[in-house]
Amino acid sequence: MVVSPTSAVRNAPAEYQPSEEGAASQLWMLAGTFLASPLFSRIVLLAVGIVIVVGATAYGQVKLNAWNEPFYNALSRKNLGEFLHQLVVFAVIAGGLLVLNVAQTWLNQMMQLKLREGLVRDLIGEWMQPGRAFRLSNAGPIGANPDMRIHEDAQMLTQLSTNLGIGLLQSSLLLGSFIGVLWALSDGVIFNVAGHRFGIPGYMVWCALLYAGVASWISWLVGRPLIGLNADLYAREAELRFSLVQVNENADGIALNGGEVDERNRLQGVLDAVLHQMRRIVFAVTGLTWVTAGYGWFTIVAPILVAAPGYFTGDLSFGGLMMVVGAFNQVQSALRWFVDNFSIIANWRALLLRIASFRRAVIAMDSFSHGPASLSVVRTDAEELRLEDVILALPSDSARLQEGTVAIGPGERVLVMGDSGSGKTVLFRAIGGLWPWGSGRILLPAQGVMFVPRRPYIPSGSLRAALAYPAPQVAYTDQELAAALKATHLAHLAGDLDRSARWDRELADDEQQCLAFARIYLRKPRWIVIDEAMDSLDDDRRKAIFARLAEDIPGAAIIYIGRGSAADGLFSRVLHLVKDPGMAGTVTAQPAATGPTPPSASLQTAAVTP
Repeated sequence: MVVSPTSAVRNAPAEYQPSEEGAASQLWMLAGTFLASPLFSRIVLLAVGIVIVVGATAYGQVKLNAWNEPFYNALSRKNLGEFLHQLVVFAVIAGGLLVLNVAQTWLNQMMQLKLREGLVRDLIGEWMQPGRAFRLSNAGPIGANPDMRIHEDAQMLTQLSTNLGIGLLQSSLLLGSFIGVLWALSDGVIFNVAGHRFGIPGYMVWCALLYAGVASWISWLVGRPLIGLNADLYAREAELRFSLVQVNENADGIALNGGEVDERNRLQGVLDAVLHQMRRIVFAVTGLTWVTAGYGWFTIVAPILVAAPGYFTGDLSFGGLMMVVGAFNQVQSALRWFVDNFSIIANWRALLLRIASFRRAVIAMDSFSHGPASLSVVRTDAEELRLEDVILALPSDSARLQEGTVAIGPGERVLVMGDSGSGKTVLFRAIGGLWPWGSGRILLPAQGVMFVPRRPYIPSGSLRAALAYPAPQVAYTDQELAAALKATHLAHLAGDLDRSARWDRELADDEQQCLAFARIYLRKPRWIVIDEAMDSLDDDRRKAIFARLAEDIPGAAIIYIGRGSAADGLFSRVLHLVKDPGMAGTVTAQPAATGPTPPSASLQTAAVTP
């Protein structure tokens, strides 16, 4: 039974799709990445330093609040000597707090740096595991724009996590330090009602808790939609960025076809989606600002209002009143942390969701639709490449080898032909282990297999590095590199080995294909699988390259998937890839037990051209 990519999407379990799991589980998953990171010890040292500095700052704040009483009492009594002495005390306390503020800023920035380094290295490491990036690119929306998730989303997440974490720690320590002070100062607030004097234990504390609790609850109700709005905005921003990069990379094709107007309209449509989402966020933030700003303005007079009975009855001096107000404001500052930072928390939550779901999906690529009816690729020690009853599930139908089971031995030259749309590129990817949808089995030699895709990947950098890829650039001598260039009609580039450039932009399409074959001469594999890479070359150049391959690597087997004929003398065997419409009605979805969905037909139309 063949696994259909299209039907598997329709029948995929809900857990395959990105889900809004709890923030605690997402945080725990990301924390695990840092526990296993080589940067863990440095992050722990920075965290300890932050706790010490923030704790010392809280202690300094308590001392500064206690300073209010003697200072303002000296002012009210017009005691110049005491006033000057308290200024000296203030200078000592403020100087210490200044040093602590600078230290906290340095620790904050270093923590952001190390967290980002650890997170991005982990994401890149997981993403670049064999086969994962390709499978992720075909896994639906979760695989869209991984560059933005790894670059911008990770940067913002680590920045906000550090700032919010330090802010929460600071607020918690201030709350713990000042709530006891405020409780004690509440004894000075005495009520006089109908000649009866009484006090309420912890009166100022209860007022502060009630005041902050009501504000936090209202902030949550008003600002909660910001979490989803921010997540949607990031997705639309990623789409805009991708569209801009796509236009830039294809500027020549757009200009030659006169497509600027169409592209402008398309980009403006993508931009409109971004702006629409931003407008929704503007209104949501504006509504939240009514709560946070109103809370902030009323806080100016709130502590004076609740402490006024003690001052007017004479039980509190002016200095005592200012000390109560200072302690109340410190407690409020700690309690209102949630109110002041709710929009930032919503932004952080959206980023956490994007990064956590992305990392979960990347790891799940290892079990990507390996169901019981999947097409399997097995590495063996046998000196042959076997295709056993291979049937390929295409986005709309299926294809198979007309010859059924095929064994290809060392030194053979095999051509695999097929009509346009018959799935030639899919077969190439299936042999490479990138396309698991179908049935049958592919047996590959354990060593010495090299794949040459239809469009070669040429990394930016020196030509030497591009030729040696994926081996280190020092793996080959200048003489070996020059000989490979000469064998593939690229001798004119021998003097540019150490020049860095965007070679995928400088070289013509046929030159890029020749560079890919130059890698074959350097690596000398025993098995070469080629996907239409020579179809763009003229017959003379194609025959010359095959002749050199046969001469320089005589024992290598070549499986060429593409255009050709047994009559040209290049191939000893011809296999035929044909459509199998009879399987279309029997296709059944059998998604994997774990992992994301296989690609949909709409995605594959762009990503895979059979």
